[in-house]
Amino acid sequence: MDIQNFTAQSFTKFDHDWAILTAGNKDDFNSMTISWGGLGTLWSLPVAFLFVKPTRYTFEFVSKHDEITISFYDKEYKKALAIFGSKSGRDIDKASATGFTPKFLDHGVTYEQAKETIVCKKLFMQQLDKSKFPESVLDFYNGRGEKELPPHYFVVAEVTDILS
Repeated sequence: MDIQNFTAQSFTKFDHDWAILTAGNKDDFNSMTISWGGLGTLWSLPVAFLFVKPTRYTFEFVSKHDEITISFYDKEYKKALAIFGSKSGRDIDKASATGFTPKFLDHGVTYEQAKETIVCKKLFMQQLDKSKFPESVLDFYNGRGEKELPPHYFVVAEVTDILS
């Protein structure tokens, strides 16, 4: 698919539909559901930007690999996406648990069940500075009956291909 012709519902694509972020290659990868992210232009490049908690197992893979895919699914897979978001790859094989079939690409990994896959190359990654957050968003990191959570990492990745 021509990257420049890809269209998406900007404010629901990640937040309501969810996506699976997969980082790594055929020999070393992990996936998780994400709901914070977007698509746009930065440094004159088409990019995806997303946010990953440093406590997630997939964070380790995003940190050490440049290959990233963001895949979207039909609504019938919502329960599977919930498993990818609530279970850790440290503890279970998420593909087996959901019936998903890994699909190995030249630069990344996705799943056969994906309706669309955005193939990316990581360009930048930095932890957000919680001291700069507006007061109204601190509940995402404080309270909620949990210990204080570290802020997400902001990841910018160049979109190199879109598969549909």
